[in-house]
Amino acid sequence: MSIYYHRRSLRLKHYDYSREGYYFITIVAQNREQLFGEIVDGVMGLNVAGEMVEEWYIKLEEKFPNIKNHEMVIMPNHIHFIIEIQSYDQIKGRHAGLPLRKNYMLKPVGADPCVRPKCNTQSNVYIGDIIQWFKTMTTNQYIKMVKNKTLPPFNKRIWQRNYYEHVIRDENDYVRIAEYIVNNPLSWELDTLNEP
Repeated sequence: MSIYYHRRSLRLKHYDYSREGYYFITIVAQNREQLFGEIVDGVMGLNVAGEMVEEWYIKLEEKFPNIKNHEMVIMPNHIHFIIEIQSYDQIKGRHAGLPLRKNYMLKPVGADPCVRPKCNTQSNVYIGDIIQWFKTMTTNQYIKMVKNKTLPPFNKRIWQRNYYEHVIRDENDYVRIAEYIVNNPLSWELDTLNEP
């Protein structure tokens, strides 16, 4: 008798995840390992792995021209961020965004813009495509850093297989989530992702 394992889908049924709008994303390190730095007195201090993850987050806007990065925080074992999927008509006239928007300086990190998924920048981009690319690029970079002895070896994978997303419904929802992201290091001791 064979046993099949079914992972429960975290996605909303019948929702188009390439639809324009704001999305709150959480990606957690495999086994909740604290790979990206530490929090001291409510302030997150990134180590070299955390800095690398931040660079690839910033690079998302270059890889996917119709997304816009908003609030983001890297925690010791996970990352929270808000991204906006825009229509191609919005791209030329990007605006400052909603309250609490953090302005990031783009740093070149040598990404090949045609690494999968989807090299065609005019096709619809799905949240799953964005997360897959981000996980692939950060994992590949982490492996390179292990090989050159910048980082210690890891066990099988950097990220958990799945991720969490929330479709942001309105401005109040956005402000609540943005404040949660910005203040996340202050509440690390109570964070459920800080439990073993």
